[in-house]
Amino acid sequence: MFKKRKDGEEQPYWPLGALKIRLPFIHYRLERAELIQGLVLFTAGLSMIEVMTSFMGISYEAALTTTILNQFLMLLPSTMGVPFVSGFITALIPLIIVFLQGYSPGPEAIQAVIAVQLVLAFIFLIFGMSGLGEKVVKKLPNSLKAGILTGAGIAAIMTEIEPGGRLSETPVTITVGAVLCLFIMFSMYFKKISKKSRIMQKIASYGIIPAIFAAIVVGLMVGEYSFPAIEWGITPLAIQEVWQMTPFVLGMPSLEMFISAVPIAIMAYVIAYGDVIVGDQLIKRAQKERPDEKIEYSFGDLHKLTFVRNLLNAFFAPHPGMAGPIFTAGTAAVAERYTYGKKSMNSIFSGTNSMLIAFSIGIMLLPLVSFFRPFLPIALSLTLILTGYLCITIGMQQLKKESEMGVAGIMAITLAVYGAATALATGFVLYFIIQKTSLFEKDTEKEPLTQKVDEAIKDEEYVTADYS
Repeated sequence: MFKKRKDGEEQPYWPLGALKIRLPFIHYRLERAELIQGLVLFTAGLSMIEVMTSFMGISYEAALTTTILNQFLMLLPSTMGVPFVSGFITALIPLIIVFLQGYSPGPEAIQAVIAVQLVLAFIFLIFGMSGLGEKVVKKLPNSLKAGILTGAGIAAIMTEIEPGGRLSETPVTITVGAVLCLFIMFSMYFKKISKKSRIMQKIASYGIIPAIFAAIVVGLMVGEYSFPAIEWGITPLAIQEVWQMTPFVLGMPSLEMFISAVPIAIMAYVIAYGDVIVGDQLIKRAQKERPDEKIEYSFGDLHKLTFVRNLLNAFFAPHPGMAGPIFTAGTAAVAERYTYGKKSMNSIFSGTNSMLIAFSIGIMLLPLVSFFRPFLPIALSLTLILTGYLCITIGMQQLKKESEMGVAGIMAITLAVYGAATALATGFVLYFIIQKTSLFEKDTEKEPLTQKVDEAIKDEEYVTADYS
């Protein structure tokens, strides 16, 4: 029986310095609803396999093993006291694809991913220990934030609609899946009916997954996909092949690769920090409904744990999605059910950890993994289309002035076509020429992103409005 807490106190834990270790059956119970949901949502992580096989040039088996190792590492933050469901940095995917197109698939592209992941790891470490993260992101001009997000969105959409892309190869499957995905996630009509229907609310709580399943059915019906061969047993691990991808075998990336990795790592941090702010608001809102549990964690610890995950990934399982601090859709789903009371979910940590444990269980079940194998292009396409829509809308919400719109627009196009380094240089030059004379001029107006978060929390729009 797990240790019980007194009302108003923290969930029991074992202290490890500033960290708080919590283990299943000892410090929290497993939640059936999150376990079931996790056995569906784990498929979101499989979408990165398509990126690894296509742009990193590794085998399906090595990509699957890398994904499995990444899923297990996602358990680290919530086990150590962070109340988020962790994930990868979804909005970074199109930018990573553009970045990797500059390298040959194989050892060179793998080293490029390692370089980005190591640079990002140390950005999290330095910003976490110094507290600079919040200051840097807040001081970054709105036009540059918007350029990063909008550029990521444009790159994501371009990847799908360009000649020879997945839309041209399987037009019916991708069109139906994309339309249904955007309808479920963003339609005002669907939002209206979901408030009156528990079934629609349940569909909405699974985010992109219902659209993926619908696209699979349509793809099979129209003959764009064939029914998969189901395999039974436990998912095999290609550990030896993954070891060949590590810097211990390939060697460390060159200095030139590390320099090239800096701009995209900076963009990854800016995107991830925005996700953290949304996650923090979700937890604060949930805690107001549950005075029986005191939830304490620090941004510093979250940064350090994200550093550790990225470092371990870089050295042992390079992952192009990077180690992100939060899977927003999963965290929102847990936080929403947490508000239903102690009987529904004993602790926020029992919810987050149950979902993450289910991710790891699901990806080890070979029948599930083998079923989804031929449909991974669908998962990646819908992820990119959804990410593109979100990035473009959130990016535009950063802008208030005509000059900001112009700078952001040019930077976004440059980012989508030429990559992170050229885009950052273009953005900063245009900012100084067109907008202001000082990069660090204080902005007294409320940040558009913060304003958006406040509005989303107020009307519960976040439950279906993000997938990061």
